[in-house]
Amino acid sequence: MKKKNNVRLQDPYLEREREQYEHPLPSREFILQILGEQGGPVSEEELLQLLQIEEHEEDLFSRRLRAMERDGQVMRNRKRAICIVDKLDLVKGKVQGHPDGFGFLVPEDGSPDMFLSEKEMHKVLHGDVVMARQSGVDRRGRPEGKIVEVLERANSRVVGRLYEEHGILFVVAENRRISQDILVAPGEAGSAKAGQVVILEILKHPDKHAQPIGRIVQVLGNYADPGMEIEIALRKHDLPYEFPRDAEKQAKHFAPEVKAADWEGREDIRNLPLVTIDGETARDFDDAVYCEPEKGGYRLVVAIADVSHYVQTSDALDREAINRGNSVYFPRRVIPMLPEELSNGLCSLNPQVDRLCMVCDMHISSKGDIGKYRFYPSVMHSHARLTYNQVAAMLADPQGAEAKQFAAVLPHIQHLYELFQKLLHAREKRGAIDFETVETQMIFNDKGKIERIVPVVRNDAHRLIEECMLAANVCAADYLHSNQHTVLYRIHEGPTPEKLEALREFLKEFGLQLGGGEEPQAGDYSKLLKSIKGRPDHGLLQTVMLRSLKQAKYEPENVGHFGLGYEAYTHFTSPIRRYPDLLVHRAIKAVLQGKQYKPAQKWAELGMHCSMTERRADDATRDVEAWLKCFYMRDHLGSVFTGTVSSVTGFGLFVSLDDLYVEGLVHVSELGKDYFHFDAAKHQMLGERTGQRYRLGDRLQVRVVKVDMESTKVDFVLHEEEAEEEKGGTASGKELNAGAWGNTAPKKAGSKKSSGGKKHG
Repeated sequence: MKKKNNVRLQDPYLEREREQYEHPLPSREFILQILGEQGGPVSEEELLQLLQIEEHEEDLFSRRLRAMERDGQVMRNRKRAICIVDKLDLVKGKVQGHPDGFGFLVPEDGSPDMFLSEKEMHKVLHGDVVMARQSGVDRRGRPEGKIVEVLERANSRVVGRLYEEHGILFVVAENRRISQDILVAPGEAGSAKAGQVVILEILKHPDKHAQPIGRIVQVLGNYADPGMEIEIALRKHDLPYEFPRDAEKQAKHFAPEVKAADWEGREDIRNLPLVTIDGETARDFDDAVYCEPEKGGYRLVVAIADVSHYVQTSDALDREAINRGNSVYFPRRVIPMLPEELSNGLCSLNPQVDRLCMVCDMHISSKGDIGKYRFYPSVMHSHARLTYNQVAAMLADPQGAEAKQFAAVLPHIQHLYELFQKLLHAREKRGAIDFETVETQMIFNDKGKIERIVPVVRNDAHRLIEECMLAANVCAADYLHSNQHTVLYRIHEGPTPEKLEALREFLKEFGLQLGGGEEPQAGDYSKLLKSIKGRPDHGLLQTVMLRSLKQAKYEPENVGHFGLGYEAYTHFTSPIRRYPDLLVHRAIKAVLQGKQYKPAQKWAELGMHCSMTERRADDATRDVEAWLKCFYMRDHLGSVFTGTVSSVTGFGLFVSLDDLYVEGLVHVSELGKDYFHFDAAKHQMLGERTGQRYRLGDRLQVRVVKVDMESTKVDFVLHEEEAEEEKGGTASGKELNAGAWGNTAPKKAGSKKSSGGKKHG
């Protein structure tokens, strides 16, 4: 016993273990220390002796070792001896599959990705966490990896389509990154029939000798059934779409209206004629606004639904809200972050009812600069539910029908518009980047299929609300930053040195220059955008500029928002549909009470998670829209359209059609009788013999030749090329209005989705 105490007492983290466990085991750090002192792999029996683990502790100790294996701290060699991973030159990372069978290992430590050959990918599926060793470099000079051990399997269930060949049933996953066919075990197909979309549970994961095997646990239906595209996307992207019982129970527990007890500590602003301004189809109203002139400028009141009053840290609703991260807006269907009792009911700022809110009350100067502001919890009463089109009509014709219908709030709407003009001036002075983009909306028929796709026209009412929300978000960031309270900032970094150099090289060809030296600011981008406005190649130049910038994300470390030109920016205005906004509300309340808010997880982890759920939602909605567009394009096979080259790749040109707002591929083999070479820096394909050039932004005529519903791809061929060949001439692929801009630019940050979802940076 004395010897045991002497060894175990050497553990530098013994006190921490004692605080956490009634019967403390050696800490992970001490286990690694003892292993390191041995100078080589150690059997589990030897380790038990070295750490003097008693018989009744062995099961618990084995669990700790398995946890260390899962976390990539230790692993076992072929002789089952325990090794320290850091001494084996192994890399822990996540597998990223490719539809063509190969893949990559994305290391956790941020080191360069490792190429995984098709042979290595036979051992794993997309998303698995593995340990790998660099085995050399591939023919492109990329580090190539060999998988040593699988630490964590990412897929327990897979959504896919059932096929049968020679009496053998197998499922092809909808997620094309899972390139392996999954065999259905004999007798495990249930009632499923070939061609149907199914959910398959994996019984045996792949290894280097065998394919994965599973059993069908659910039949979703036929591929072309209405709404099937959404059912597939939900499962393919692991989107939570059913609320747990405890969350539903909690939501149903709330009274449908605000209770008197909820008023405590709140300011009563029910007499303030606040209004909501949203899209026609919106059902959840996060924000209401009011404006009045005051000395030296305007008073702007932005009232936001007080979700934090109802959803408390770590309760059932909060746990599910973290899991979801945000609401997901599909065409004709919303997967909300919170149950409808809250999202469309008690938290939604519906008209003519009392609601709890958090208010950002600002003074904005006549030059559009934000001066004093304050935050406070309140009770409000929305005086009207207005749409963008109604507000635009009221502003355009103060004597018209819409203005007469809402005569009581018309003066305040006009004040909002006056303030909007000042905020626009300040935006321009600040140098915020304002890319011109086109957003589209799908119009459906009674059968749930696309009837037509139309552009969404953004009027001044959209931009008015956007500027009000930006102002409130900036105040929230400033308030928490000045009070030294940690929070998730919405950050947007400038271009990397590599992307900046590539952009400048590209601009040189057009005799253009981006100012700002090695560290350009948003104003430099904005100045260049203004200078190219009206040029026929404006769309091409704008797209390349946009692609030089990084994607916005959530982080506790404030590095500013490059695109909007803000030193500090966060999301405060949409707590019904975004979890980061809910965290901001809690942090503001904590500061008002002289406290510090501590979330259920670390701030950095929450930032990474919320950034992931945002990307996950974008990927899922993109998949659904692509499927719907493919279904729509089946009626246009053989038709000829004019479009714009929206992307150039090594395998061809993606072209976006003007009238239909649908994108398809002209494969490199269809460009003409020449060898075409891809130039990534110049965003072009160049013919070796003819010198024929196809570049981003070019205008082309194409014919629809194939629609593949399973891969959601549309194939085009150059129409003019066909015409030339019929005449016996050579393929020219002649450009139409070269450089004019099409309609496929990414959605503008800060625009409002047709479903009613607001985005601000």
